[in-house]
Amino acid sequence: MRIGAHVDSADPLTEATARAADTVQFFLSDPQGWKAPKPRADADWLRSAEVDIYVHAPYVINVATLNNRIRIPSRKLLLAHARAAAAVGARGLIVHGGHVNAGDDLATGFDNWRKAFEYAAESGGFGVPVLIENTAGGNNACARRLDALARLWDAIGDHEVGFCLDTCHAHAGGEELLGLVDRIKAITGRIDLVHANNSKGAFNSGQDRHDNLTGGTIDPEQVVTVIRAADAPVVVETPGGADGQAADITFLRDQLGVSVTNT
Repeated sequence: MRIGAHVDSADPLTEATARAADTVQFFLSDPQGWKAPKPRADADWLRSAEVDIYVHAPYVINVATLNNRIRIPSRKLLLAHARAAAAVGARGLIVHGGHVNAGDDLATGFDNWRKAFEYAAESGGFGVPVLIENTAGGNNACARRLDALARLWDAIGDHEVGFCLDTCHAHAGGEELLGLVDRIKAITGRIDLVHANNSKGAFNSGQDRHDNLTGGTIDPEQVVTVIRAADAPVVVETPGGADGQAADITFLRDQLGVSVTNT
């Protein structure tokens, strides 16, 4: 099992070494901005690395919204980040499920996701798996609750799409972790990546506030159980810098009985 962390993008492989991580995830541009990523001078180095690489798309992307001033730039930016992720050898591009505004029809949001995949296909495809991540908050979200996720997969499941399960988001979003993997796989057929995070917020609080694995409001053993059942690569997005994340990685390896594989 490959376990790693979300790290600063400046020198991700050095950050991986500091955490004894098999896997790294990072942004390719400002996560709160709309600028397309620039080519990286270290792309060849990243592609040849033994560390597995994942890229997280900017938080501003929302291809579900009915607001065309956000939706159209979002699908263009998603495609740009997917192409840039492919250029650095990423195994996937993670993007939040998005939402529609209050009063808007959520069904249109699911259809807008379908259109985003069709838009990419018309341009030659994303070039890397797009992994949709469950989100913590919002009553009009496409991937907070599993009933919405099922409707989303009905709209896009025939495309090359994967799923990223965030344990903090699930707990804060009101989904019990016990048996969650089976319930998700019954919808998506797969879990491609786990974001292993504890939650500062309470169950069903809607708060996207990550905590280290042995802190927070989730029993750490529940996070371990989810990871064991998912049988997918793991990324911690926890606080505390290299020391805090290294401790979380060590905790998971000890609990799961796995050793570092990036040798």
